[in-house]
Amino acid sequence: MSDVLQRIYEVGIVPVIAIDDAEKAVPLAKALVRGGLPAAEVTFRTEAAEESIKRIIAEVPEMLVGAGTVLTKEQADRAIAAGSQFIVSPGFNPEITRYVIDKGVLMMPGTATPGEMEQAMGMGLSVVKFFPAEQNGGIAKLKAVAGPYKNLRWMPTGGVNEKNMLDYLSFKQIIACGGTWMVKKDLIEAENWEEIERLTRQAVQTMFGFKVAHIGINTENAEEARRAAELFTQLLGMPAKEGNSSIFMGEKEIEIMKSPFLGRNGHIAIQTNTLPRAIAYFKARGFAFREETVTDKAAYFKDEIAGFALHLLQK
Repeated sequence: MSDVLQRIYEVGIVPVIAIDDAEKAVPLAKALVRGGLPAAEVTFRTEAAEESIKRIIAEVPEMLVGAGTVLTKEQADRAIAAGSQFIVSPGFNPEITRYVIDKGVLMMPGTATPGEMEQAMGMGLSVVKFFPAEQNGGIAKLKAVAGPYKNLRWMPTGGVNEKNMLDYLSFKQIIACGGTWMVKKDLIEAENWEEIERLTRQAVQTMFGFKVAHIGINTENAEEARRAAELFTQLLGMPAKEGNSSIFMGEKEIEIMKSPFLGRNGHIAIQTNTLPRAIAYFKARGFAFREETVTDKAAYFKDEIAGFALHLLQK
């Protein structure tokens, strides 16, 4: 996977924005970054698109910026010259698609049918846009056609929102979702950056779905662990299920370790819908992980909180 595609995957949600005034581009980009989405597809539906892309790239370097609604070679040239890191089109135009590919820029043409998807694959593409997603059958359609296309991934856009995005993102062949609900035109025109940041942060939290899975308590040995388990049973009526290294209580809300593990006092497990994206999200914010603990199911943060190790757990 290319670096740009990897970043798109890690971001998970790509805001699709239409800007009429380039003066608003940088504050909008900064609001998205603060909210946790350092990416945007700036559509060429407005005259300010090219200048907006230039300004965002110059002043918000952590932002991944692409150009959307690219319909002509002239638009593609302008988008690339402005610094766009990827190009998106609403439909599949073989001529424009090939033109952008030959320029060495990531191209994600819009597709709606298996025929269009196969043509894109024939050009060497592994990721395409699915547009308009909901109007074309949504995630149910993608799952239905995915069988023959195991090496193809989609970025659905069109009708995707906070209520249905998890249906898309839970499917492994979805690289990311494109959406406009956090960057609505009226909010941009009103320069309501605070509300855009709030909606963005809300979308990110929905995507990750962070939830405490269990709390682990360190004990010195198996005997001490069993005594602690008995007390939890007596006090709260929690049933105990003993394993090789620990005892889980109740519905696994509490894990009693039979010997000291990570964390001075124990550990706290936080579930997430998407572990790889969550790891990338926290690393971008300066948090480090114990790399030896990182697997496809869990990852421990390097630092403790109040004597407890903290780890992410894939739902």
